[in-house]
Amino acid sequence: MGGLAAQIDGYCERTDFTFWAEPVNAITNAAFLIAAVIMWQRSRGLPLAQLLCAILGAIGLGSFLFHTFATQWAALTDVIPIGIFILVYLFAVNWHFVGWPLWAALIGTAGFLPYAAGATILFDSLPFFRISDFYWSVPMLLVIYAAVLWRRMPQTARGMVIGAGILCVSISIRSVDMTVCPQFPLGTHFLWHCLNGVMLGWMIEVYRQHRRAVAPARAAG
Repeated sequence: MGGLAAQIDGYCERTDFTFWAEPVNAITNAAFLIAAVIMWQRSRGLPLAQLLCAILGAIGLGSFLFHTFATQWAALTDVIPIGIFILVYLFAVNWHFVGWPLWAALIGTAGFLPYAAGATILFDSLPFFRISDFYWSVPMLLVIYAAVLWRRMPQTARGMVIGAGILCVSISIRSVDMTVCPQFPLGTHFLWHCLNGVMLGWMIEVYRQHRRAVAPARAAG
């Protein structure tokens, strides 16, 4: 089979193309759903935060489909929600953290595409980073924004650095999945799911705390 029905075997845990060939990789997508439910409840009254929660839930469902069906179409249900989450969160950062007007926040968000393309080329030239080249562009961008915001919003910037740190650990674990496979047949990809559920939920919490903190200040002003 070819096209969208073509099957993909890219993870240590998978040994064939049956539905439950990656049970741990599949089940650990619950981390995304748990984080989405928790943050949905904590983010009431913040529409953009709840949109991020909904996308986080879609990430979990899409990744579950990918690690069960293991096809090209299922891969799209995995990567598209991740891309949308990145863009929506970046828009939130540009609009509510940096304070750009709506039009500038949208243009800045679109700027992620050429930035990520350039960063991916850079990381693809580095041996260890090549395996997850695109993903490394995200923690690097979080650190850049944290540096810009540090003096004005130290708590928010600190939260972004923590998120970047968790993601660096997560990406590193993802990158060694096939390397450790001979010694550890389960692989490490399931830890990528668990840590990313924590990281993405944390990033929504950073946004939530920022919005809650600035609301009283605006009211007082």
